[in-house]
Amino acid sequence: MASPPPGLDGTCKLLSEPAASDELFDRVAAEYAILADEYGPRNVLVLKRHPAGLDSLIDSLADIEVTNGSPRSPRVESLPEHASKVLEASDPTLDRLEYEERIELISLVIDGASRDVPDYLERAAEHESFARDVGQLLLEATRQQLRLEDVADDDPHDSLAFLYAMNDRFHAELESRGYVERADVIPRTVELLESDTDGLRTHVTDSIDAVLAVEFEEYRRLDRRYLAALTRDADLVCFGERHASVERTRVEPGRIEDLVGDDLDVDIVDSRLEQSDEDHRETPPHHAITRLLATGESPELAETAGRQSSSTDDRVEPAERGRARRIRTRTARDQVGAVASEIQALRDRHDWRFDAFAVAVPRIERVPETRRQLREAGIPTATIGTPSLAEDPVVHELYAFVTLQCERERDPGRIDAELVDDAVTDHAIRGREGPEATEPWDVSLERLCARVDDVSPELLASCTDSSVARSLERWIRLTDLKGRIAREEAWVDAREQYASVRRVLEIARFVEETDLVGPDWQGLRRMLRRTIQYDAPYVHAVEAQPPTGGVTVCAVDDCKYDSWETVFLLDLLDENYPGEQFLTQLFPTAWLRGMDSYPAVTDPSVSDIARTFATVDVDSGGDDSVGDPFKTYHAQRSRRRLALGTRAARTHLYCCSYERGSGGLRRTYDESRYLQLIDATDGLDLPDVETDTAAAIHGETNALEALLAQPHGELERILREASTGGEADLGATEELFEEIAVVLEDGDIDPELAEAVRSQFEFAAGEVVRDD
Repeated sequence: MASPPPGLDGTCKLLSEPAASDELFDRVAAEYAILADEYGPRNVLVLKRHPAGLDSLIDSLADIEVTNGSPRSPRVESLPEHASKVLEASDPTLDRLEYEERIELISLVIDGASRDVPDYLERAAEHESFARDVGQLLLEATRQQLRLEDVADDDPHDSLAFLYAMNDRFHAELESRGYVERADVIPRTVELLESDTDGLRTHVTDSIDAVLAVEFEEYRRLDRRYLAALTRDADLVCFGERHASVERTRVEPGRIEDLVGDDLDVDIVDSRLEQSDEDHRETPPHHAITRLLATGESPELAETAGRQSSSTDDRVEPAERGRARRIRTRTARDQVGAVASEIQALRDRHDWRFDAFAVAVPRIERVPETRRQLREAGIPTATIGTPSLAEDPVVHELYAFVTLQCERERDPGRIDAELVDDAVTDHAIRGREGPEATEPWDVSLERLCARVDDVSPELLASCTDSSVARSLERWIRLTDLKGRIAREEAWVDAREQYASVRRVLEIARFVEETDLVGPDWQGLRRMLRRTIQYDAPYVHAVEAQPPTGGVTVCAVDDCKYDSWETVFLLDLLDENYPGEQFLTQLFPTAWLRGMDSYPAVTDPSVSDIARTFATVDVDSGGDDSVGDPFKTYHAQRSRRRLALGTRAARTHLYCCSYERGSGGLRRTYDESRYLQLIDATDGLDLPDVETDTAAAIHGETNALEALLAQPHGELERILREASTGGEADLGATEELFEEIAVVLEDGDIDPELAEAVRSQFEFAAGEVVRDD
C-alpha cells in the first residue's frame, strides 16, 4: 500500500486582511531577509504561486541588505516554472506540448472517438466559445488529476463523462508520443518528488536549505503536496493573506489555514508592517474600501472629541475614511474616453509617466477593445499579448499564401492564369464589391492582391521549396512583410504582428516534424486552419509592463500581483460584478449545481460559504440569508476579485460604469451592487468625476474631437432654444466661430485638420455634398 503524501511542516504567516501591494512586498522582503541571513541568499528558494508580477517581487527582494552572502541575487521562481525544470531534469527527452500542437492532437482524438458524441455537445459546438470552454474544462481536470475512473462513482453527466473520456485518451496519446502538456507538469512532478524516483528529490533539494512560499492563500491541494515533498529536509516558511484567495477558492472552498494540517504552525499577523519614521508609508486613501469588499468590515467609528452624553445629537465619525472617485457615462465608449481625459489630467498635475496607470476590465477578452479605444483617444498602452489569430491581418495574408500554394500544387495553370490577367487589380476590387467569392483560392487571391503589389506567378514560384517553412520565410523576405508591418502599424500592433509571424513559422516547422499531418502545403493549411478556428483572444501570456512603457490594460485578476499609482476599474455593472455565469458558458447553471464531478466548486454548503468568506453573515440570518448557495459562493469570489483590484492602486482609485440599455428607449445605470454598497457605507466617499463637455479638456486627441464637435454642438444648442421658445445668444456663437476661423487661417494647423473643421461647418449648414 502506498504511503500517504507528506504534510506541510513549518511555519505560516497570514496577514489578517489584504494589504496594500507595496506593503505586501515589504512584508515578503522582511521574511526573505530573515531566511537569507540565516542560510545565505543562494540557499533560499522563493516560490511564487502565480507567474504574474514575478519581476516586481525579484526587484523588491534584490534591494534587501543581506549580511550572509554576496551578491544579492535572490532565487525566485513561480511554482509552475520550478516544477517544469524538475520534470525536465527527470526526463530531458520529454517534449512540452505547444498550444497549436494541443489543438491538432486533441481534435484527432475527438475525431477518432469510439463513443457517440452527446447531442448537447453537438449543439453546443456551434457556439463561438465552445472550443475555449471545453479546453478550459479539460485543462482544469488535468491540473486536478481527475480521470473518468476517478469520477465514475459520482455518476457524471453524459456530456461530462464524454469529455473526461476524451481527456484520458488524449493523455494516453501524449504519453505514447513523449509529450507533456503544461497543465500536467505539476501533477507529474508531484509524483516524481514523492516517490524520489532515481533520487530526483535529493538532487533537486540538495542546494535548498529554506523555502519561502509566497501567495500561499492560492496554493491548491497538489501545490501543497509539491511544497511538502520539496521541503522534507528544508525549512519551510509560508506567507499569504487571508480573504485574498480567488483562484484556489474556485476549486476548493475554505480558508487556507483550515486546510493545511496540524504540522504547519499558522500565525495570523497584523497587515500593517511596523516602520520607522523615515520609512513610513502612507495608507492608500481607498484602503477602507478594499477592507469592506474583502472582509465586510466597515470603517471603524470613533466618538467625536466633544461628546459628553448619549444624546441623539452626538455625532459619531469614522476613525478612518475611504475615498475613491467614480466615473459614470452614457456609453461604454464614453467611459473609456472619460478615463483617457482623467489620465491626461493626472499626468499634467503630477508629472507621472503613462506606466503609472492601469486600466482593469472584468474579463481578459475585453482587453483588445479597451486598449484600442484608449489608443484612439491618444493614450499609449503598454499591454502586449497574443491576440486571436483570426483577427490578425498578417495571419490572413500568410494563410492566403498557403492556400494558393495548395491550389498551385493541384492546378498551377489556373492560378497562374489569374495572376497574369491584366485586370488582376480589378479582379480584387470586384471580389469586394460584387458577389462574395466562394472558392478558397479566389478569396486568397483577392486578399494577397489587396496587401501585396505585383503578385505574380514568378513570385509564388520563387517562394516554392521542398520545405514549407522555408517557403514561408522566402515570402516574408521577398514581399518585405516585416518592413511593411514596421512602416504601416503602430509599435504595439507591429510587435503583436511580429509575434503572429513567429507563431505561423513555428506551426510550419512543427508540420515538418510531426506525423499528425503531412509535411506539405495541405498539412500546413489544415493545421493553420484549425489553429485559427480554435484560437481565443489573449489565450496566451499577456505581458502587461514591457520596457517601452505606457498604460497597462489588463483583466482585474492580474491586478492582484502588481501595483500602480492610479487604477481605473472599468465596467462596474451588476452583470460583471458579480455577474451571472461564474464558471463556464459550456453548461447551464442549473446543470452545474448537480455536477459534483465538475472540476470546480459547484455544490457548496452554507458552512462552506461561511468558512470561505467573511463577507457572508450566516449567524444573523441563518441558512436563509445565503439564498442560492452556488450563486452566493461565486458572487463572493467576484466581490473578492474587485477588492484585490482596488488594492492595486497606490494613490488614486477610480470606479467606472456606464448606462446600459434595458429595452426600448429606456436606459439604466445598473451599477454593481458592490459599488452601491461602497456608496451607501458611512465613512466611504465616492465623489463623481465631471465628464460633461464643460469640463477641462486634456490631451491632443480630445482637443481635436472637441473642436470638430463645435459646429454641430452650437447648431443643436440654437435649435433647442428655438424649439422651446427660448432666446439663443448668437453673439457668443459668432465670437466662438470667429476664434476658430482665426486659428484656421493664422495658426500652425495641419491642412487636413483645417479641412475637416471646414467640412463640419458645411455639414452643420446642410451642405452634405461639396460642390468642389
